[in-house]
Amino acid sequence: MKTKQQKKTELDKAEQLLAESKVLVFTDFSKVPTEELRKLRRDLRQAGAPLLVIKKRLLNVLFKQKGHQLDTTRFDGAVGTVFSTGALENVAATIYKFFRGLKLEANKILGAYDIGTRTYLEAANVTMIGQLPPREVLLGQLVGMLAAPIRSFMFVLDQQSKKS
Repeated sequence: MKTKQQKKTELDKAEQLLAESKVLVFTDFSKVPTEELRKLRRDLRQAGAPLLVIKKRLLNVLFKQKGHQLDTTRFDGAVGTVFSTGALENVAATIYKFFRGLKLEANKILGAYDIGTRTYLEAANVTMIGQLPPREVLLGQLVGMLAAPIRSFMFVLDQQSKKS
């Protein structure tokens, strides 16, 4: 059991991370091997999103102090909170790929909270965002879709000119 001073130190660290963050992602890390959890922490730290394991009750106290209407007691079991300074897409992709690589039967992404808009995103939405390809690939696909009709039209014109 942690002492009051340890809990206060943990709460102060979470408060500092919350002040710097734009998005929080909640994960369930039960049944994840310790070495794999270290790998996830390392990957997230490189993405600028540290993973903090903090009691749900302390997290609720922090949210209440900062005026956020989020109740983390809805989650079962232990919760790991990822404090991201960047966009949700980057962090969700990293977390999704990690848990997909472990091949666990249950979805370990519990949800996300956008601090700027004060909205909660369900686990299915965060997982869907995590499955999206990177921005550059999406832009390439869009350009391909826009160019396809033009390319087809040019082919038709070329064949018509050869016919005449």
